[in-house]
Amino acid sequence: MAPTHVTIGLSIAAVMSSVAPFGLAPVVGGLVGSIVPDLDLFVGNHRRTLHFPVLGWLPALVASVVAWIVPSLITVCLAVGAVAFALHAVVDIAGAGEELRPWERTNPLAVYCHACGRWFRARYWVRYDGAPEDLGLTLAFALPVLWVYDGWIVLVAIAAVVVGAVYAVVRRRVPEYIASASE
Repeated sequence: MAPTHVTIGLSIAAVMSSVAPFGLAPVVGGLVGSIVPDLDLFVGNHRRTLHFPVLGWLPALVASVVAWIVPSLITVCLAVGAVAFALHAVVDIAGAGEELRPWERTNPLAVYCHACGRWFRARYWVRYDGAPEDLGLTLAFALPVLWVYDGWIVLVAIAAVVVGAVYAVVRRRVPEYIASASE
């Protein structure tokens, strides 16, 4: 779902940019906020360490109010980033659990809720990362970006769609590739 997260972050930035021009601030915020939660793939426990489906909305709300009251490049960047960060975990809940073959539904745990002290279950509205509906979301969220921006920002959105499309084609073969690579 990484390409989907990127286009969602850019789409939030596009909405902000269509309301008021703040240069690249919303774009930087949207990109960083949408990617940062998945850094827990490398440090900590994925979908637990940096995913906050409930608590993430508190800083998003505060940052958004501050940006509303004192609009500046920094406050807008932080607000868009915080909203993209919080939304990341919610989007992961809409998908599958964290597993190599999510279409088998052997691990229904989607995202850990620090506020609740338990895991939220996967909803499977998007059956798995790389499913056709995941690619559809990536494309749908890229459209506002194509409408509002030009230049390299559009190229990032297009690249996300292309990566999402390639991933959708090979996703169900990924477990085989991992197994053969580890031999």
